[in-house]
Amino acid sequence: MDFALSPEVDRLRREIRAFVAEEILPLEADPSSYDEHENIRFDLVRDLQAKAKAAGLWSLQMPKHRGGQGLPVVGMAACYEEMGRSIFGPICFNSAAPDDGNMMVLEKVGTDAQKERWLQPIVDGAVRSSFVMTEPHPGGGSDPGMIGTFAEKRGDRWVVEGRKWYITGAGIAQHFILIARTNPDRADTRKHLSAFLFDRDQPGWRIERRIPIMGPEEHGGHCELIFDGLEIPDENRLMEVGDGLKLTQIRLGTARLTHCMRWLGMAKRALEIATAYVQEREGFGVRLSERESVQGLLGHAAMQIEIGRLLTMRAAAKLDSGDFARKEVSMAKVQVADTLQQAVDTAIQLCGARGYSKDTPLEWMYRYARQARLVDGASEVHRMVLSRFLMAEGQDFFAWDGEG
Repeated sequence: MDFALSPEVDRLRREIRAFVAEEILPLEADPSSYDEHENIRFDLVRDLQAKAKAAGLWSLQMPKHRGGQGLPVVGMAACYEEMGRSIFGPICFNSAAPDDGNMMVLEKVGTDAQKERWLQPIVDGAVRSSFVMTEPHPGGGSDPGMIGTFAEKRGDRWVVEGRKWYITGAGIAQHFILIARTNPDRADTRKHLSAFLFDRDQPGWRIERRIPIMGPEEHGGHCELIFDGLEIPDENRLMEVGDGLKLTQIRLGTARLTHCMRWLGMAKRALEIATAYVQEREGFGVRLSERESVQGLLGHAAMQIEIGRLLTMRAAAKLDSGDFARKEVSMAKVQVADTLQQAVDTAIQLCGARGYSKDTPLEWMYRYARQARLVDGASEVHRMVLSRFLMAEGQDFFAWDGEG
């Protein structure tokens, strides 16, 4: 196996690393850079985005004819990891969730007219977007078969009634991808959902509330939405009627993996902070870095990060080959989510009171990291998916590529 990056990908990776160090980390260290939700102020985002565009580091995941860099998923993995070194990083390059996942799925499945109307403004950074799927009980969460929001066909329009929640970025999004039930037969769990596009300015829906959360919030928060007669023209339906689950699988595979890419960058940054501290801090006449207990903590965390990187690259290569890579993405998602929390916890432990304070971004990372085991499928769900594959495939679960 060859893990060497292509010259083009490695150039972009190094340029992103330098951009993060020179342009973003100084802002991260300034308390005035944060908004009321503990994210980077949006006026600063706009300035950094303009610089990233000028540097040719914009929308790496999009084709060059759309203004992106046309990277394969493997290339994205290396570059997203560098963005994730800063807690402010990914949005500055237009590579943050949920926009990056929305852009990728629209590029794959949208019609030319849909791409021009709904995708290109997101790629250009003119608007933000949101993916509207999760519902409160008894609706769909990890199980899309339970989705209750219903879209009824009336002439050439679909009328939507229902409720969604924890919709990331909805507070500032202009373009939305909505997953709704279009088949009243709940026994049909494969073709019961459809996907639609709608605009913030359309009537018939509202944001009920921005849901307070434990950690720092994404721009636009995590919102509860009410649909009470939203009308969507049939031309704004994505794919065919009943293809909503298929679209979701297309989107979430790569989107889950981009989370892993960014989280690996954050986990590495946590160890970077801890390593610098233990190399200078002394106790009882010995540097902390010379203590075997400290070395064990750092070594284990570094090993877990590298395992996560290998699983992420494995899944990225499978996606680039055209495979859905469901097993590989699930393995990466579980490993990296656990690793992020462990790495940040280790860094706080080694930095002591300094790590627990706001003198470093570690406490920010710690609160943020807890969501990793929940978003885009709880770890328990991904382990269940892996178990099902194992039961169905037996020893073929472990097959080499091309075997047989």
